[in-house]
Amino acid sequence: MSDKLVLEKIHKVYGEGETAVTALHHVSLRVKEGEFVAVVGPSGSGKSTFLSIAGALLSPSSGNILIDNEDITNLSPKELNDVRVHKVGFVFQTSNLVPYLSVVDQLLLVTRLAGKSGKQAEAKAKELLERLGLGHRMDHYPEKLSGGERQRVAIARAFMNDPEIILADEPTASLDSKRGRDVAEMLAHEVKTRGKAAVMVTHDERVLDLCDRIVMIKDGTLYEQAPQKG
Repeated sequence: MSDKLVLEKIHKVYGEGETAVTALHHVSLRVKEGEFVAVVGPSGSGKSTFLSIAGALLSPSSGNILIDNEDITNLSPKELNDVRVHKVGFVFQTSNLVPYLSVVDQLLLVTRLAGKSGKQAEAKAKELLERLGLGHRMDHYPEKLSGGERQRVAIARAFMNDPEIILADEPTASLDSKRGRDVAEMLAHEVKTRGKAAVMVTHDERVLDLCDRIVMIKDGTLYEQAPQKG
């Protein structure tokens, strides 16, 4: 299996001189096709910085990033935006939905940004929403949704462009136990059946058994842990 996401000796420093703060210490990680990796750690340990760099939202101070065998470290802002649109699916801790778009249009916006549209996109959007129990909410707006429903829309949106990697920041945090489990199972299933790779930052111990690997981040350094299968 090929590596879908590679981080090589990623170092990230905020500020300069005496006020400089090191967020990541020469972090390296490889996530293969079909692999679902959990990243756990206390608040302030570098998880958000790690995820932002992995998704080309933030540039490292040094080190290299490869997504789907393409080195993106020195790409232009426009090229990085293309990578984010076509290669990465994001699920943030808050849903970040557009308030004036209906649920189905939240998903279709992603395909339009990628230069795709039409009946096939509409069919895929509806299928994803049905899978997440939102079929009856397709024409509703975010203000009419519960927090858990908004997060499920965000998860469906992440899958719309068939990305190579999924980066999820606490995707189950606003969901009840059953829905949280359903969402994590959906992520795991997508990774396995479609040859994707996923990295999930989480504090939810109820879903760690679904992951192939668990990586602890503490004070900006990664430590491998044994998977919690069974």
